[in-house]
Formats: sequence, C-alpha cells, structure tokens
Amino acid sequence: MNCLLVVILVPSLTAEAPKVDLSRPLKAEAVKKMETTFRTRLKSLNAKVQQTPDSTDLYSKRGDAHFFLGEFKAAIADYEKMVELNADLDRSHWRKGIAYFYTRQFKKAAHQFEIYHTFDNIDRENGIWRYLSQSKAYGRKRARAGLLKYEKDDREPFPSVYKLFAGEITGDEILKSIKAAEITDAEREKRYFYAQLYIGLNDYTEGELKKAAIHLRAATANKWGPTGGYGPRFMWHVARLHFEQTRKQLKKKQEKKPRNSD
Repeated sequence: MNCLLVVILVPSLTAEAPKVDLSRPLKAEAVKKMETTFRTRLKSLNAKVQQTPDSTDLYSKRGDAHFFLGEFKAAIADYEKMVELNADLDRSHWRKGIAYFYTRQFKKAAHQFEIYHTFDNIDRENGIWRYLSQSKAYGRKRARAGLLKYEKDDREPFPSVYKLFAGEITGDEILKSIKAAEITDAEREKRYFYAQLYIGLNDYTEGELKKAAIHLRAATANKWGPTGGYGPRFMWHVARLHFEQTRKQLKKKQEKKPRNSD
C-alpha cells in the first residue's frame, strides 16, 4: 500500500509547470498590415504636428501610434506634451500611466493612477493599474495595503480582479465564474478579455512568466477586444504587446537552457 501511495502522489508533485503555447495568435500578415497602418499614420501625424505644434489632439493620436508600435518612450513624450499644452489633461491621462509602466517607471505610473482616482473614483480598472504599478515598484505586500477604495461596484470582472489582488480569489475561480454566469455570449467574451488580460498582468508582476503568457495569449486571441470601443482596443494592444514581450523572454530562457547530455 505504501508503494502504491507513492506512485499516486508523484505525478501531482511533478505537474506544476504549465504547458505554454508561445505561438502568435495573430497571423503574420495581419500583424504586418497593422504595423504598416501605424507607420503610415505616424508619418502623416508628424507632418501635421509640424504644421500645428500646439494641437493636443495630434499629440494624443501620435502618442497612441507610437504606443501601438511598442515605442513607449516616444509615446510618453507626446502624452507629456499634451499635458504641457493643457495641464487640465494630467489627472485623466491614464494612457500616460500605462506608458510609464512599460518603460519600467513604476513609481511614476503608480502616481499617475493615483491622481486619476481624483478624476474618476468609480473606474476600478484604474485601481487595477495602480496596484500593478505599485506591485512592481514596492512589492505585493505594500501594493495590497494600498489598494484604492471604491464605494460602488464597477462592472465585472473588475471587482473580481480586485479580489484576486487582495488574495481572496484565484484567477481560475474568476474564469470559472465567467463561464457559469447567466449572461450573453457577447458579454462573456468581453469579461473573458479583461479577466485574461489582468490575470496575466498579475502573473507578470508575480514573476510567473509562463502563467502570464497563457493568459495574455488568450486575451490577444479574444475576438471582442480589438472590436470594442477606444478603451478596449487600447487594452487589446496592451495584451498583444505584453504577450510578445513575455514570449520573447521565455524563448530566450529556453535557448539558454542547457540540453540534457546522453
């Protein structure tokens, strides 16, 4: 009986590492077309900015084009120029906070989401980004202690993601609740997008790159994200870019891993 017990337990102890699909969910032609579109847009916006150098709208659009191409420092320059031209835009500029996050300026990112809270204290997605930024800047313990407080519940899955950060629920439980919810298929796909994105980003802040890749790939493959409004489309690009970064990191680790000798 003791031998049998050992045989039963061993698989559970060795089945910890998740299998990760590192293939790109988007076709190469689609990615190339997307990048060409943003490059063309950037060229046009550069000319327009020269003609009208005091247009916050042009800097906003050019900043987004830079961001979607993964040129985060250039995006920050344009977003900061918007604030220089109109200081009233600073509190509401969540995109600047995300760009800070992707240039690893985590303290600046956390501050940006803090001041956004004075602009909108209902949007829990802002609190999510502040937590992620604080987690990278100061560690999970301080980030959890500093979770922004919300008097009203935001739309799902954001309240559930907040519970994930607080350690009250797991990512798997969030996804199971979405699957079981009595909602339309369109709403389910929408919730899956945000859940996969933020579960993946949480895994990233925890240093769990393989788990992060699984969820970020699912968010990138989501059909609702790129077809939603401006905010969802921006976040879909976040998922796409972050999956690509994580994919490269994991592939580099695989290449460095020594092969077993015969």
